This record gives sequence, C-alpha cells and structure tokens, in this order.
Amino acid sequence: MEISETAERLMKGERRALARAITLVESQKVEHRARATDLLEAVKDHGHEALRIGLSGTPGVGKSTFIEAFGMMLTGQGLRVAVLAVDPSSARSGGSILGDKTRMDRLSRDPNAFIRPSPSQTHLGGVARRTREAIDLCEAAGFDVILIETVGVGQSETVVAEMSDLFLLLLAPAGGDELQGVKRGIMEMADMILINKADGDLKATANRTCADYGGALRLLRKRPQDPDGFPKALTVSAVEETGLASAWEEMQSLTDWRRETGHFAARRAEQARYWFEAEVREGLLARLRREPVKGAMRDLAARVEQGELTAAAAAEQLLQDYLHA
Repeated sequence: MEISETAERLMKGERRALARAITLVESQKVEHRARATDLLEAVKDHGHEALRIGLSGTPGVGKSTFIEAFGMMLTGQGLRVAVLAVDPSSARSGGSILGDKTRMDRLSRDPNAFIRPSPSQTHLGGVARRTREAIDLCEAAGFDVILIETVGVGQSETVVAEMSDLFLLLLAPAGGDELQGVKRGIMEMADMILINKADGDLKATANRTCADYGGALRLLRKRPQDPDGFPKALTVSAVEETGLASAWEEMQSLTDWRRETGHFAARRAEQARYWFEAEVREGLLARLRREPVKGAMRDLAARVEQGELTAAAAAEQLLQDYLHA
C-alpha cells in the first residue's frame, strides 16, 4: 500500500490502516525505516490532540485489569481509546508472549477501543523503542485517549513519562517497601499514584497505603507543572470499578490547568526535543553495527583483548576515525 493511501486511511480512523502503520514503524529493517519516516511526516499535521496517559507499576499490581475497567468507562462516555501495551521480551530468545489483549477481553471487543501489544525487544525504560511513534499514529487516527502500559519492571521505568501528558503509578496495598528512598525517582515523576485493589479485605490496607503515599508526596519538592494538591494519591478498585470516575475527574482537572497555564504545550515541546536527541543517539549506535565501522570495531576489540591497546585508547581511535569523518 502506498504511503499516501495509508496516511489517508489512517486519518479517517481505519483500524486496519493503523495496525499496518504501527507494524511498519516497529520494523527494524532499514528499507522499512525510510517508509515509516515518510508516513510519520504525512500524518504529522492531522490537527487532533489526544490525552496521552502513561501507566507504570510492578508486575501483579493489576495494570491490565485497571486499563480494561478504565478504558470501558471512557468508551462508555463516547471517547475513543487506544491502548499500547508493551510486553517484556526474552533476553535469551528475543520473543514475547504479547498476551495483553487476552487479558482485556471486554475492551478488545469494544468498537471504540484499539489494543496493540508490542514487544519491548529488551529496550530499557519499560517501553518499546517505537512506542512514541505508535502514539503519534494513534493520535492521527483520531483517538481521544491513549493509554501506554509499560512492561512493569520496577523503579527504572520512567521513559514513559517522556511520551505522556500524565504519568500514573499503580501500586498494590501493603506491597512492601513502602516509602523507601529507592522509590523516590519514580515517585517524583508520577502525576498521580493510584492504589489499586482497594476492595474486600484489602480496602482498609489500601486506605492506609494511600494515606502513607499522600503524606510522602507532600514532602517532595513542588514542581512548576503542578497546581495545589498535585501530585496526589487515590484508591481505586479495577475489579469493583470504584474510584475510576473520581480518578478520571482529577486527571481532567490537572490536564485543564496545565493547558490553561501553558505547561501542557511546553511539556510536549520538551518531549519532542528529548526524542530528537534520542533518535540521534540511536542513529549513531546503529552505525556501529554496520560496515565499515563494525569491522574496525572488531579489529580494535581484538587488540584490546591482546593488551596492545587500552579500552579508552581504542574507543578514542574509533571515534576519531569515523565520527569526525
């Protein structure tokens, strides 16, 4: 299919065109990369602005269950919802199960929802390398809310904050390690902390956990992009579907304030710069994997192994030969 035709169909909201477009941008083939770049250029002036929500949390906290309940609530309000779920890839085989769609059975059958699982391909930060471009495509396809579910590997999972307007951190009640300093990094990036599973026997525990994190958030340095009272901690139950509506109201309130004060547009501009610099870095690394740099690197590595050169001297020689060419 021609790029112009794909772009036209995608901006009309055709799901098949969107699926094929995401497959194209996720491809690692060099010839596909050029076509993907052309496609992204073709749809960049679509004029539609979605709300991008990133979700992180440890495995087992109930991210998929929460997304399904939350997504069903949003589609019930007439909103179109896209879910980009990133599955961990095996470091040994490179394969991924991609089972998120089976865990969101109701949402996957909703005509106003689109679910796309993608392999992380061992990319650090909890998201796939091309997730940001998939977000752009979903936005061009007219979706109102885009939910980005990360791998769920833990506290280093903050890259998703660089591609979302709101960053939610899901935690389980009495999950252990409460308020430890090791969590400070991801807590500082979160716009809201949601204590999931606030139902049944865990409800009282969830309320206590919420109060603990609420107190901890008040001790953090205030960020310029937050109005009074944010970031905040709330309790939700994805199973009983309680607390979802109030959490959505808080998200809308925060988003509206940021739009009115200019923080929303400024943050997107910062993110665009961040991803430009990330593309440059990735492009430079890609050149190391191609000839003639690959061969020169192999030869220098052999000399380092034999003790003829130090690692620092060999690296400097390679950079001098090829980076300044």
